[in-house]
Amino acid sequence: MFDPDIAPSGTLLGLLQRGRGDGTLHALAAPRAEALAALHHCVLRDPRRDWQVENRSLYYARLHMELDGPLDAIEHHLFHPDDLLDPREERTGLALSVLGHLASYGRRDALLLLRRYAATGTSWAWALDELALRDDDTGLAGLGELILARFPRTADGDAALTAAVRDAFEPRPWRLWADDTLSPATAARVRAAGEQGSFDRWRRQMRPAGPGPGWSVREVLEWAQAGLDMHPTQHRHVPATRCLTAVAGPEDRLEIIEAALAGPEAARATALRYLAEHHDPRALDLIESAVEDPSALVSDAAVTAFERMRSTAALVRARAWLHRTDALGDAAAGMLACRGAEYDAGPVLSALRRTVRTEGPDAGVLWDLVDGAGRLSIGCAAPVLRHVYRETSSSHLRGRAARALAATDPSFAAGFAVECLWDCEETTRELAARHAATADDRVVDQLRRLAADPAEEAEVQTAVRSRIGPDAPAV
Repeated sequence: MFDPDIAPSGTLLGLLQRGRGDGTLHALAAPRAEALAALHHCVLRDPRRDWQVENRSLYYARLHMELDGPLDAIEHHLFHPDDLLDPREERTGLALSVLGHLASYGRRDALLLLRRYAATGTSWAWALDELALRDDDTGLAGLGELILARFPRTADGDAALTAAVRDAFEPRPWRLWADDTLSPATAARVRAAGEQGSFDRWRRQMRPAGPGPGWSVREVLEWAQAGLDMHPTQHRHVPATRCLTAVAGPEDRLEIIEAALAGPEAARATALRYLAEHHDPRALDLIESAVEDPSALVSDAAVTAFERMRSTAALVRARAWLHRTDALGDAAAGMLACRGAEYDAGPVLSALRRTVRTEGPDAGVLWDLVDGAGRLSIGCAAPVLRHVYRETSSSHLRGRAARALAATDPSFAAGFAVECLWDCEETTRELAARHAATADDRVVDQLRRLAADPAEEAEVQTAVRSRIGPDAPAV
């Protein structure tokens, strides 16, 4: 049911890995050594299903502050020899982000550790981005020569420096170094890299490699197919669909239908998406046929094309496809959940229960089904929504389950909404700030903490003020 690296939801480690509010509450009630061990396990072994979109760093940093935790374990992880052997950002990114939040809370040892890692670590760019938000000009200026020493004065080194300056997420350090009068050699090199990056960008804009005015439908489809022969492979069917929209006319319909029926895989995927987006009468039948294609590119494009359709005909077909057991059946269930009428509540609930029973609490289609349960106010879905809330390892899906529970479960305000005030996702904390019952003293105290925390998101603080501000009802 779970990823092997995710502990059961009833354990302290499992709660913290999921980023649940109960994780913080249980950690504060547990022996400090046990709580710190579980916290460090999470920080050093990123538990997120999608580390690029799910939030954990502020959640772990706040708990680290509450426990007054040392940084020895994080330091050992960052400067372990594995840092040289495994340069992936997901190995160190969470730890660096936690250090960034700790630095913003005034932990100078975290700031110094970030500076040291930026000077010598493999994921130095991530550490530099954290410092760009938290360090002062003097601290950043002291890193300039150390960072540039990473780039030898060779053609390859200059090219790598140009890419680093051009692609920097936070440009503040590079701008400081470009204006550094105390280190003119560093400043001149950074300025030259910035100018070269701007020139490279201009040159790419002047020499576009994609379709241009005057291309025919056949040439666009051939361009899409040619991407599969490149190394690395380029999947061009999505941009090619936009190109078809620009060049195709009514007289090209039969050619596009022919490509959707029997064209090579990238051309077929392009044609399917185009026909679906233009609500062609043949689109749904072509999608149903393409789902059975052995090419994953074609079958996935067919499902995606159907999911993007907004016509009444697509909704009618979704009701017919709901009982399929393949990806098209999942897409049909998701469409009914997102766009169905009140009389679709029964099939949506059945699909929700079936999916949780057969695929577990992390199935992809659950995102739409959970939203649909809330949108359609399916009260009897509350038990399965509570199960998804407790067990999913995705903090985003848990947040959606919380929103659905707010619409379906009368006990939500006095139940899960309370722990959601400590959740790792700001959208979930915002929901809790609007719903949590204030009869619990912990709720009022946490609302006040969120209102005073400079690291908290503005949307959360706005929701908090609606509960405890001067114009809010008495709490």
